[in-house]
Amino acid sequence: MRMRNTGEPSGTTDGITHGTTDGPGTMAAVVHERYGVRPEDVLRMGRLPRPGVGAGGVLVRVRASSVDRGTWHMMAGLPYAVRPVSGLRRPKLPNPGRNIAGVVEAVGREVTGFAPGDEVYGTAPTAFAEYAVARPDRIAPKPAGLTFEEAATVPVSALTALRAVRDKGEVREGRRVLITGAAGGVGTFAVQLAHGLGASVTAVASTAKLDAVQALGADHVIDYTREDFLAGPARYDTIIDIAGNRTLRDLRRSLTPRGRLVITGGETNGRWLGGTDRQLRAQLLSPFTGQHLGTFIASEHADGLRELTALIDAGTLRPVVDRVYPLAEAAAAVRHLLDGRATGKLALSLPAE
Repeated sequence: MRMRNTGEPSGTTDGITHGTTDGPGTMAAVVHERYGVRPEDVLRMGRLPRPGVGAGGVLVRVRASSVDRGTWHMMAGLPYAVRPVSGLRRPKLPNPGRNIAGVVEAVGREVTGFAPGDEVYGTAPTAFAEYAVARPDRIAPKPAGLTFEEAATVPVSALTALRAVRDKGEVREGRRVLITGAAGGVGTFAVQLAHGLGASVTAVASTAKLDAVQALGADHVIDYTREDFLAGPARYDTIIDIAGNRTLRDLRRSLTPRGRLVITGGETNGRWLGGTDRQLRAQLLSPFTGQHLGTFIASEHADGLRELTALIDAGTLRPVVDRVYPLAEAAAAVRHLLDGRATGKLALSLPAE
């Protein structure tokens, strides 16, 4: 089915206009017109108007993107708490892509620091397409040692891990750190970051993924399919809970008296809050205990990307790419993520012109 070139869906995100008809022609893109929990039902390939760069934007010829849990939340419109951002009744944006790596095609007249031909990575709305318009403060030069596919897996997940481990978890040398969901997109970055900061890292994953997380720097691994990772006598200075779905009481018992719990994920079937109720309860409880309990809202910014680039260039951090899909198979990539089979990240590749 070919979309009519009417300029819809259109709108503004991050102060930049997307999906307008001021750009020349159309482009291949994933199209997302309604909410649904099954990616194969709501994501399809089609044509969208090629976006205009605007005065303050950077037009990027996308060479790769990637999927994460946020992709599914925006695709499904769940929990309902995301809909003020994603659209109340239908998606505001043509597709839920966010991560990009590619080549600058054009820059707006108010933009400095970027020029056509620059290789960049970062975030931009509607990233599952041949072209995307990014804010200049949301992209940075691509790490030279990474392919476009590898670079596209870094921005959202690695920035989340950096904030969780270093900033909120206050991980440093000698601290004992437990990371749940250690084999996932955020988890594989979190293990490396905690290890690089000198912590003793205990990683929780399934049987088939234990070797992978140990290779990333985990000092100890726990197979959650065979044992309760919170049942032992160990107490941790920091717990990064990405996918544990354990109660606050259980998690607190495994923390030291002044330990820090950082909840960055955890899915439930709740359509209204979808697991965020646990994060809210942690923040409400935190002032009344010696332990620091909480969460955060991840921020996407060029300064963080440059920090990640420095770590990648130094060999301290590397993306773990489970599989690369062509853009036309974006729905299959999201399905693979939902099935829990991936170790690390899933990339989407677009051909060079």
